[in-house]
This record gives sequence, structure tokens and C-alpha cells, in this order.
Amino acid sequence: MSPQDIAAKTGETIGTSEWAEMSQERINQFAEATGDHQFIHVNEEMAKMTPFGGTIAHGFLTLSMIPYLSANSDLPKVDNIKMAVNYGGNKTRFIAPVRSGKRIRGHWKLTEMAEKRPGQWQQTVEITIEIEGEDKPALICEWITMYFV
Repeated sequence: MSPQDIAAKTGETIGTSEWAEMSQERINQFAEATGDHQFIHVNEEMAKMTPFGGTIAHGFLTLSMIPYLSANSDLPKVDNIKMAVNYGGNKTRFIAPVRSGKRIRGHWKLTEMAEKRPGQWQQTVEITIEIEGEDKPALICEWITMYFV
């Protein structure tokens, strides 16, 4: 899809991902990678005594799932792309905890697709990470990607 075709979808939901499980193994691996071993993430017995009733995924683990969810989604692909890079994020909010074993998926709403210079497009999307069977999302953020075509 051309950048111009994508830009025409501003204000619309442009993609939804498949579901992905936030297993305890994934949570433990993230704790190892980041050094964040807070008991609410890795100690199932202690976490049972909290209002969460068990372990929860790190908020940053949920955020870091965006590339995986994006790759496993129906998001439109930019034609003739040479490269795409993360440009940054705005307004990230962790709304609800993701309990171990729950599944999440992403929804992308296009808020802007603008050509910043010839062949360089900046896409801004609002991403909502939904938790299966829950009323509140895990997180909502605004994410910016630069496309070079």
C-alpha cells in the first residue's frame, strides 16, 4: 500500500494482531533480560497475597510486545519500503496489569501519516493492547515510526 493510501485512513483502526500469551516463562525471561525480579512478576507464592492474586507481566514487557504483535497483525504494509525505524513514543499509559497466562493483542489507530521530506514518511498510531476477557486494556500509547521509501 502506498504511503498516500495509508494516509487516507487517518482516524481509522488500521490493524489488529493475533493473540499472544503472556506466559510465566516469558515473564521470567524478561526479568532475566532486564534485571527486574520484583516478586509480583516472578514469585508466584508471594504474588498470590497481593491484590493481583498472582504474578503479572512487567509493564515494559507488555510494551515491548508491540513489534511481535505488529508482525502478527493485518496492518497494511508500506510499498517499496527501504527501511523503517522506531522514532519514539508519546503518552504511554499502563492501564491494567496483565496476569500470567493471559493473552493480549494490539489494535492500531492511525492518527497521522505525513511526508516529512521526499521519500521519508512519519506514521503516528495510537496502540491499544487489549487483554482477553478483560474490560480495561493493558496499555494505550502513541507510537511513531519513520518509513523510508
